Amino acid sequence: MLAAFLIAAPAPSGVLAQVDHLVYTVPDLQSGIEAAEKLFGVHATPGGQHPGQGTRNALIALGPQSYLEIIGPDPEQVRPPGGRRFGIDDLNAPHLFTWVAKGKSLETFAAGAKAHGIDLGAVIPGSRMRPDGVLLKWTYTDPNTVLGDRLIPYFIDWGSSPHPSETAAKGVTLTGLRAEHPDARRVQTMLKQLGLALAVTRGQKPSLIATFDSPKGKVELRS
Repeated sequence: MLAAFLIAAPAPSGVLAQVDHLVYTVPDLQSGIEAAEKLFGVHATPGGQHPGQGTRNALIALGPQSYLEIIGPDPEQVRPPGGRRFGIDDLNAPHLFTWVAKGKSLETFAAGAKAHGIDLGAVIPGSRMRPDGVLLKWTYTDPNTVLGDRLIPYFIDWGSSPHPSETAAKGVTLTGLRAEHPDARRVQTMLKQLGLALAVTRGQKPSLIATFDSPKGKVELRS
């Protein structure tokens, strides 16, 4: 039954409460941090390396349990055989890439989604070491799985690890998140099946639109 599937999904209390983080991909991490600082007036906090992925990140908190992940190539790691995630190797400029939703019991949740025709991919482990030596560990649905032109997020569960927003640079607040898509009804239906409250309206191309309050005023980013 669909209702049983939705029990495992994030509570439908508004999309902002469901956002774990936004993924902001950059061709070079330092220049990406500088670009974000020009946009928001906040200097991102170093996050850490993603072992084996060839990337590292820096973070800006967007609220008490959400953040902006600025992710780019890690010069201390070799490029993975299949390339870096999120098309980072082919980027020419910073780009709002996708969003990531809060999740729990991801194995059960992903199995329920698949039974209803939504394949989120495998649930896999991840980790990174913060600069202060704290090891963060999480599980997440496969970020390489593309659904609804990336308007369907992947899901992450931080388990017992502290949430990255706790140590991320403060000063920016996510105030809105919405989407546009040529087939808005289809994408909206999938989101609702997953218990997600992201609003989708019809647009010429797929686009995620995030709005922020910052020391530089209101900022809008589009994917």
